Parts: sequence; C-alpha cells; structure tokens
Amino acid sequence: MNHSSRFLSASLVAAAGLLAGCATSAGVQNPSGVPVTEMRPDERGFVAGTGVESQDLVAVTDKMARSILAIPQIARAQVPPSVVLEPVVNNTRFPLNKDIFLTRIRTQLNSKAMGQVSFLDREMMKTLERERELKRSGQVTASADPNVVEFGGADYFLTGKLDGMTTRTTAGTSDYVMYSFRLTDARTSRIVWEDVAEIKKQGLEDAAYR
Repeated sequence: MNHSSRFLSASLVAAAGLLAGCATSAGVQNPSGVPVTEMRPDERGFVAGTGVESQDLVAVTDKMARSILAIPQIARAQVPPSVVLEPVVNNTRFPLNKDIFLTRIRTQLNSKAMGQVSFLDREMMKTLERERELKRSGQVTASADPNVVEFGGADYFLTGKLDGMTTRTTAGTSDYVMYSFRLTDARTSRIVWEDVAEIKKQGLEDAAYR
C-alpha cells in the first residue's frame, strides 16, 4: 500500500470513529450530572435548607385538619358549617406561597371529613355573580329560580400566620418557624379553635427559597 493509500485509509478510519462517537453521545443527557430522584412530599430530601419545605407543609396541614375535625363546633354540628378561607400572613424571612397551607387544609378536609364541613368559594364570586346575571336576563337557562340568591354566608373564617426567628453565626444558620391557625365565628368574632405547630432547623449553609 502506497503512502497516499495509507493516508486515505487512516482518514476514513478517523472519520468513522468521529461519527460513531457523535452517534453514541447524541442521546446522552448530562452524563456527569446527578439524576433526578422522585420523593414523597412528606420526605426530607438531600436538597434541603433551614426554611419551610414540603415535608413541613404536609406535617402542619395534616395536624391542623385533624385538629379542626375534633372540635365540637364541627364534630357535633347538626348542619355542616360553612367556612371561608382568609389569606395567611407570612412573617418569616422566606418568600413562599403562604396560601398553599390553607389550600391543603381545605383539600384534606374536603376529601376526608365526610361532609362534616363545607367551604365557600369566594375566589369565584365575580364569576358566580356574572352567571347569576346571565340567568336573570334569560341569556342562559337554569333549573332553579334565577331570581333566588343562592350564595351562602360564612359560619367561620379560617386563617393562619407564619412567624419565624433566625440565628446566624460562623457555625451555621438556625431557623424557628411557628405555624398558627385559627377558626373565627363569623357572627360573634370569637375564636372557636386555634392550634400551632413549631419546627426548628439548623444547618451549615443557608438555602435560596422561591
């Protein structure tokens, strides 16, 4: 084999190897990265900080739902009381979706309370009012009398508050968060139920929460 033939063969082998390498690596995604791990929401993961996390949300809302169902005003009510959710106050340093706590309490009660309590959907009030006006004007039909106002009034208001304390030293960060929730009688303004959950965490490094 002359010099030109050997050079051409070597070039073809190199090109084939390059193409094979490209074809092999085309479907590889982050070969040196860490694969995604699916976890339960109530499980503490390896990506964790000292702030409010999913396992705290699950633990706190489960406790509050059980506590609400145990009070006489709910457990012994002849007619399931109507509850309206009010915004949660977040006094911690963590920028979190605070209303997710009441949303989970509501869904827990709706799914497990066996009709012992009902919630009024005040977020839908504008939509409901528009639908009522459409029925009254005859633009849409209704099986019930469109002139009857069917919006229910609240028996209780459910709200909560998150308060926190933070300590930082050269040894790390410590965060204490108190989750307090209360049920207020809409007629008398009396607090008929209140409960609290407290969680404290310490860590070497702080985490960014969004």
